[in-house]
Amino acid sequence: MADSVAAGLGDENETENEDKEKEKRHFSGVKKMEKQTAASDVTETLGFYERKAKCKDRKSNVSDLSLVRFISAELTRGYFLEHNEAKYTERRERVYTCLRIPKELEKLMIFGYFLCLDVFLYVFTLLPLRVLLALVRLLTLPCCGLRASICPYCKLSSGSRILQPAQVCDVLKGFIMVLCYFMMHYVDYSMMYHLIRGQSVIKLYIIYNMLEVADRLFSSFGQDILDALYWTATEPKERKRAHIGVIPHFFMAVLYVFLHAILIMVQATTLNVAFNSHNKSLLTIMMSNNFVEIKGSVFKKFEKNNLFQMSNSDIKERFTNYTLLLIVCLRNMEQFSWNPDHLWVLFPDVCMVIASEIAVDVVKHAFITKFNDITADVYSEYRASLAFDLVSSRQKNAYTDYSDSVSRRMGFIPLPLALLLIRVVTSSVKIQGSLSIVCVLLFYLGMITLKVLNSIVLLGKSCMYVKEANMEEKLFQNPPSAAPSRVSSRAHRTKHTREPPGDPAEEGMSASVTTQPTQQDKCPAPQIPTSESDQFLTTPDESEEKSLIQDDSELKHRAPKKDLLEIDRFTICGNRID
Repeated sequence: MADSVAAGLGDENETENEDKEKEKRHFSGVKKMEKQTAASDVTETLGFYERKAKCKDRKSNVSDLSLVRFISAELTRGYFLEHNEAKYTERRERVYTCLRIPKELEKLMIFGYFLCLDVFLYVFTLLPLRVLLALVRLLTLPCCGLRASICPYCKLSSGSRILQPAQVCDVLKGFIMVLCYFMMHYVDYSMMYHLIRGQSVIKLYIIYNMLEVADRLFSSFGQDILDALYWTATEPKERKRAHIGVIPHFFMAVLYVFLHAILIMVQATTLNVAFNSHNKSLLTIMMSNNFVEIKGSVFKKFEKNNLFQMSNSDIKERFTNYTLLLIVCLRNMEQFSWNPDHLWVLFPDVCMVIASEIAVDVVKHAFITKFNDITADVYSEYRASLAFDLVSSRQKNAYTDYSDSVSRRMGFIPLPLALLLIRVVTSSVKIQGSLSIVCVLLFYLGMITLKVLNSIVLLGKSCMYVKEANMEEKLFQNPPSAAPSRVSSRAHRTKHTREPPGDPAEEGMSASVTTQPTQQDKCPAPQIPTSESDQFLTTPDESEEKSLIQDDSELKHRAPKKDLLEIDRFTICGNRID
C-alpha cells in the first residue's frame, strides 16, 4: 500500500517538472521572437538589410547606396535660416550700418568743415576789428594810468582792469600775427621749391610723412603754449605768481607760430612739386599714403571716445588739405600769369586728391564701426557735442573763445595756416592803384559777410542739434574746473553734486546765446553733470568708481570713461588705447 502511494507521488512530480520545462521553452521562444522583431525594426529604420534576408535582397539594398543617390541628396538637401534668426538679423543690420556710414559721416564732416571755416575766417575778418577796438580803448584812456582812486573819464577804480581778458587775448593774437608775418618775409618760397624739387621721389615721400607727424606734434604742443600765454596774461594779480612772466610766454608763442607756418609751407611746397611732376608718380605715392592709413587704424580696437577723436582729426586734416590745395593753385596760377586754361589742367588732379581723401575716410569709418559694433547713430552724438561747444561759447558763463574751443577739440590751430595764406596771397597778388585798393576792400567786406552768414547758420543748426540731443540743461551749468593733480581729479570724479536751484536754468536759449559773458567774482566749485541728457554719452559705472576708490592707495587706477564734452583732440594720443 505504501509502495503504491509513493509511486503515485513520483509520477505527479515528473508531470509537474515536464510542465515547467515546456513553459520555459515557450518563454524562451517568445523572447527570441521579440529580439528578432526588434532587430528587424532597427535595421528597417536604418535602411540596412535584414539578417535573414536572401542574397538578392542584400544586393538590392547595397545598390541603393550609390553615387547617384548621394549626388541627388546633396542637390535636394535643405536647411532653414529661421532657426538662427537672431544671428542673421544682426548680420543684416551690420550691412545696413555700413551703408548708412557714408551719409552720417559726411554730415559730421560737412558740419565740422564749416566750423573750421568759421574759425579760419574769424582770423581774417573779426579779429583785426577786435584788435583795433581794444587798441582804441587802450589809447583813449590815458587817465587810467594815473594813481587816482576813481578815474573821472571811464569811471573805473584804480585796481580794475583797463582791458577785458578777451580783449587782452585778441591783442596778443594780433601782435603774434604781425611779428610772424614780418618774419615770414625772410623765407624764400622759390628757393624752397627748387630745393625740394631736386630730391628723389622716395626721399620726398619720406619727407612728406615726417611732415605730417611733425604737424600733429606741433599742433598738440602749440595749443598748450597759446593757452599758457592767454592765462598768464589774464590771470588775476591777487594770486601768487607761479609763472615765468608774460614776455617769455609771448616769445615762445611767436616762435611756435613761425615754425609751424614754415612746416606747413614745406608741406604745401611738396604738394606743389607733386602736382608739377611730369609722370605724376609722386602724387600717386602721396595719395596711396591715405590708403596705408586704413591698415593702421581699421584693425585696432576702438571705443566711442577714440572714434570721436579720429573723426575730429579727419575733419581737421580735410580742411587743412583743402587749404593746401588752394595755396598750390594760387602759386601755379601766378607762375602762368593767371591764365584760366591752366586751372583746368590742375582741376583733375585736385578732384582726384579730394576723392581719394573722401573714399579713405568712408572705408576707414565703415570698417571701424563694423569691427567694434558701433552704430551709425554715434555720429549724430559727435555732431551734437561739436554744436554744444558753439552754443556754450555764447553763454554768460563762457570760459573760452569759440576759436580756442575748436582748436582744443579738433587740434586745428588757425594762426599758422592763416599766416601762410596771407604770405602766399600778398606775394602772388600785386596791389597797385586805387582800383586794386577798392577791390581789396570789397573782397574784405565779402569775407565779413560770409563769416556772419556762416556764423548765423551754424548757430541755428547747433541749437537744433542740441535740442535733438536733449542737452539744453548742460548749457546753464557752470564749467568744471581742472584739478591740480591726478590724485585730486580722481577724488573729484567720485563726488557728484547737484546744480544749485539759484542758477538761471529757466532762461531761454535764444536770450542766452546773444548776451555777452559776464565776469564772475568767485570761481565755481567743480560740478559733474547729472542730468538725464548724459545717458547717451559714456559715463563711468558704479563698479569702476568703487575700484578707483579701493586702488587709490596702490596708485593703480583704471582710466575712467570720459564724457564726450570733456575730451579735447589730444586727450587720447592718436588712436592708442590704454
